Amino acid sequence: MDGTLIDTEPYWMEAQADLARRFDVEWTYDDGLSLVGNPLDATAQVLIDRGVRLELGEIISTLVTQVSARAREHMPWLPDARALLDQVVAAGVPCALVTMSIGALVDAFLDEAGDVFAAVVMGDQVRNGKPDPEAYVMAAQRLGVDPRDCVAIEDSPAGVRSAHASGAVTLAVRRHVPLPFVPGVSRLTSLDGVDLDSIARFFSGHVRDDFAAS
Repeated sequence: MDGTLIDTEPYWMEAQADLARRFDVEWTYDDGLSLVGNPLDATAQVLIDRGVRLELGEIISTLVTQVSARAREHMPWLPDARALLDQVVAAGVPCALVTMSIGALVDAFLDEAGDVFAAVVMGDQVRNGKPDPEAYVMAAQRLGVDPRDCVAIEDSPAGVRSAHASGAVTLAVRRHVPLPFVPGVSRLTSLDGVDLDSIARFFSGHVRDDFAAS
C-alpha cells in the first residue's frame, strides 16, 4: 500500500521527524528513507533507540494517527498503480492488499479504494513482518490460492524480499528507495505501460530489469 499504491512515505517521514523533534532527537531525511517498508514495531524501536522516550505502542499510535489524518485530507494515489489496479479489478482478477500498516490508515485507504480487495493482510495480523514472507503467504491463503500462482507488486527492499520469498512472481517498482537485485525479480522504473498482457508475460517467466545497465 504505502509507496506502491499511494505515496504516503512523505507522510510517514514527516511524522517520524515530528516525533524525533519533540524529544530533541537528531533525525534526517535519510533516517526516514532507511525505514521505508519496515514493520511499524521495527520503526518504533529505531526511534526508541535514538532517544524517543515513549513506549513502543505509543509511538506506533502517534505515527498512525498523524499519517491517517493526512491521508484522509488527501489520499495520494500513484496514477500508474491506480490505473493497473482498476484494470485488473475490471478483469475480475482477485486482488489482495498486503501492508505493514495498521488500523486507521488502512481503514482510510480502504474507504477511498472501495470494494476492490478480496483479501487484506495488515501488519498487526502477522507474527513476522516484511521481509519475512508470512504476510504474502497469509494473503494467498485468504485468496484460496498458492503464493506461486500470484503476482506481487512492491516498492521497498523489505517488501520485495518478502514477496519473492513467498514464491510469488515479484515486480519491484522504484519509488523512493533503490531496489535490490534479486534473481528472478523484475525491477521497473514505474508501472506506466504495465497492463494485463504484461502481467501475463511476467507470470509466464519474463523478467525485466530497467536498472540492469546501472
